[in-house]
Amino acid sequence: MRVQEESQPPLAKVRVVRRGRGTSLRGPGDLHLEDGRALPVDRAVPTDLPLGYHHFRPARGEPTSLIVTPSRCYLPRKMRWWGWAAQLYALRSEKSWGIGDLEDLRRLAEWSAADLGANVIMVNPLGAASPGMPQQPSPYYPSSRRFRNPIYLRVEGAPDLAPMAVAARALNHQRRIERDRVFSLKMQALALLWERFAGDACFDDYCREQGEPLLQFANFCALSEHFHTGWRCWPAEYRDPGSSQVERFAAGHAVRVRFHQWLQWQVDRQLARCSEPLAIMQDLPVGVDPEGADAWVWQGVLAEGVTFGAPPDPFAASGQDWGLPPFIPHQLRAARYEPFIQTIRATLRHAGALRVDHVMGLFRLFWIPQGASAAEGAYVRYPVDDLLGILALESHRAKAIVVGEDLGTVESGVREKLAAYNILSSRVLWFESDPPARYPRRAMASITTHDLPTIAGLWTGSDLSAQQQAGLGSNAEGTARMRERLRDFTGAADAAEPREVVARAYNLLGQAHSMVVTSTLEDALAVEERPNMPSTLDQWPNWSLALPRTLEQLQQDPLPRAIAAALDRTHPTR
Repeated sequence: MRVQEESQPPLAKVRVVRRGRGTSLRGPGDLHLEDGRALPVDRAVPTDLPLGYHHFRPARGEPTSLIVTPSRCYLPRKMRWWGWAAQLYALRSEKSWGIGDLEDLRRLAEWSAADLGANVIMVNPLGAASPGMPQQPSPYYPSSRRFRNPIYLRVEGAPDLAPMAVAARALNHQRRIERDRVFSLKMQALALLWERFAGDACFDDYCREQGEPLLQFANFCALSEHFHTGWRCWPAEYRDPGSSQVERFAAGHAVRVRFHQWLQWQVDRQLARCSEPLAIMQDLPVGVDPEGADAWVWQGVLAEGVTFGAPPDPFAASGQDWGLPPFIPHQLRAARYEPFIQTIRATLRHAGALRVDHVMGLFRLFWIPQGASAAEGAYVRYPVDDLLGILALESHRAKAIVVGEDLGTVESGVREKLAAYNILSSRVLWFESDPPARYPRRAMASITTHDLPTIAGLWTGSDLSAQQQAGLGSNAEGTARMRERLRDFTGAADAAEPREVVARAYNLLGQAHSMVVTSTLEDALAVEERPNMPSTLDQWPNWSLALPRTLEQLQQDPLPRAIAAALDRTHPTR
């Protein structure tokens, strides 16, 4: 496969430089620092500039953004964290409205930190879905990566909400999450609470702080409710976020626009409380819904008529098309990387860590033209050092560590560069031939992921059966080898019960010297079903299976405590 090289535009509007390294600009002019100071510059730029986003205004010509970054991401030297990987929608309590919510996450965080000694909880992406029906179940197909999904709000308040609460909590009795029903009930209740909202100075401050991006997002939500379609099907005059028609619509629907801003404020407040007991690791999806809010705002920066995915490999002979539009590299630079900066900064808000899904996408993406198969795609390169530098800057500002999901096909040199930027690698037992004791220190170690079999599913054979029933070309031999490796590593007898195998597996993982080790909540309850079955649609309830036990029952179960005891170990640094 030929790799397409993306060339440097002759007059870039942005320069990304490491602090301490010299650079030159087309002077003379004034360099306006982020802290408000202004420095006269001829050509040479001082090497001791502070980290941040600065602007050079030449005497002649176009201004240039100068982004000064650290050489690597934030990473405490002697850290060792353990914690849970949680699908928030699946984490229901007795008070949940049919879906796990941010109050459930706060309670899990408080219990895990205080009683079990946990340091981190990794959650599925919380990005907003479009506010229509049907609700998008996949957290990796968000309308926006900058704003959150209000379906995760805990609704509490007036007595007249009781009938809706009863109807919503009745949904807790079934494993499959009915998102549309949950969303409808929550929006009705939240609309009633909004009608009684008398105003709050903190809300006004939040709106000012979030500025135009929040207003554009709220406008999109109100327009989506009005037209009941994706934005590409709206009348032409509404497809431009900056059009006078959109401005008039927003003015005429100001109360509804304000409601959507208020929802984001509520999510922000509840998420902030979740992060108080321990670090929340947010998960950054690799792209956005082409009909969603971010794609509406950034039309000129996203490729039209192109999606990205993965080329054919032994696990997907026809390749994969993920249906997401890629950033156009030179247009992203021309936008001074603002879409990328906003995305990273928003994802790191109230986060102590960040997992970057398909981190190889910062290096290159496999573009697939509309109408072509994945086998006919090609790789397009990205300005990786610029993107990693911005990621490092935002990581330091948030004091958040960064983990790269570097599973699958990884080209030569990628892991070395990620390590140089202090980005932790991902180590998953199902993919490793070595036992966890040999995993690298700068890694996040786990047994499985949301896309892979749970321990119980692998051990009992139910996951393989589920793949076959879904019509997938399952790799029975590979699955058998994976089970044999689990048996050999753990010393479990073939007739061992799944809960015993789970406990043994996490005793094994506890031997890892890696900086972060995690257990899924599915494993903590010996659940056989995985959250997501790649390459399926209706054949599997992807992103829609709740845990079979409530949060209260999880807290009383001995297996999560056994896992905690196994993972909460200290190891000497290497």
